[in-house]
Amino acid sequence: MKQHIALKQLRWLLALVVLTTSQLYSQTSGSLDSSILDRLNTLEQQVNYKKPGNDHFMMVGLTTFGFAASKNTNTLNGVGSTSKNNSFPDADNFEFSPMFLWRHGTKFLMEFEPSFNNNGLSVNWADISYFAAPNLIIRAGYLVLPFGTYAKREAAGWIDKLATDPMGIADMTPTDYGVEVEGGLPLGSMKLNYDVALSNGSQLLSDGTLTSGNVVDNNNNKTVTARIGWLPFSNSSLELGVSGMFGKVGDMGSPYANAVGNMYAFDLNYVKTFSPVLLNIKAQYNIQNITNENFINPNDTTQSYTFNNHTTAGFVQCSVRPTEANNFLKNFELAGRYTSYNLPGNSTFGTNQHTVTVGLDYWLSWRTVLKATYETYTGNSTASKVLGSYNGLTNTNTFYLQFSIQL
Repeated sequence: MKQHIALKQLRWLLALVVLTTSQLYSQTSGSLDSSILDRLNTLEQQVNYKKPGNDHFMMVGLTTFGFAASKNTNTLNGVGSTSKNNSFPDADNFEFSPMFLWRHGTKFLMEFEPSFNNNGLSVNWADISYFAAPNLIIRAGYLVLPFGTYAKREAAGWIDKLATDPMGIADMTPTDYGVEVEGGLPLGSMKLNYDVALSNGSQLLSDGTLTSGNVVDNNNNKTVTARIGWLPFSNSSLELGVSGMFGKVGDMGSPYANAVGNMYAFDLNYVKTFSPVLLNIKAQYNIQNITNENFINPNDTTQSYTFNNHTTAGFVQCSVRPTEANNFLKNFELAGRYTSYNLPGNSTFGTNQHTVTVGLDYWLSWRTVLKATYETYTGNSTASKVLGSYNGLTNTNTFYLQFSIQL
């Protein structure tokens, strides 16, 4: 309040000086140098600019590019075929995403992040946030839903320790139109954070898969997504989270209009220094259940088929960094991850997939990293042979060299 009063008094004083000097200038027929008036006007504008509650605009963002070389072997009906390919930049992981931030006063923040990746332009998110209280943020727009933590907190190239995403984890976290409420609460020496969203919801396609991000809801129901995070230690080194997503996914008027999707996620994040290294462990496990529906056989439209539409995806990742080594060695970080992604059997897309990923990172700064990553992938098709979708066993080995920076 004292600052407000002081600023008002200064503006009134400047106005009085400008008025007085203007009268002197008219009385002396231009004897006062006009540059003095210009400087006084500039000073008054600067004072006005520094008043509380003004607007600020900022552009940040991230970019990721690199090189990938892979060898792929597919075995079907006892016959194997091998192919090799490489790309620069790495087409599967190239991204340029500027983020535009506009703060209006102290209560409102608008965010917009477009993304150019894989030869296409998309939008990661676009929303407006209202900071209602120290522990309460209200948000609306095109949102990354609070399902688990990877997609919302860890997927950026300069944050992720490895050059690839864990299979299925980000894919099962929709970006959708809706409203969101999030915040945190102290529990003595512990902490609790919450994040709840109401959105249009995903859409069930004719093969049993889901899509999202429709500006118009495809049915008369909304989807509720919520996550609760618990930090049991006073130093916040460990966070345990549980998430749920519930809502109808069938198109109104379609044969599977009453289809419902229920999803659950469990996540863990542990960061702690054990001299002389920094240990970082992350994990997440997703479960997706969609009610069984009858779908049209793509090979014979007079027949239908069904399957147990149950999907799981999970990963566990560990990295260590010698933070107390010399100035060169402490910039290295060794990371490893195991991922499992199981899609529904007897569908047109069923498969059991596993990857083992290892990498060595060199941190040029806290937000700039060079990664060397090697990943082995195994995919065993569980798709329906009756529908002609079974495609055998696939093994892929890929080496990535990637550069990521937060701008």
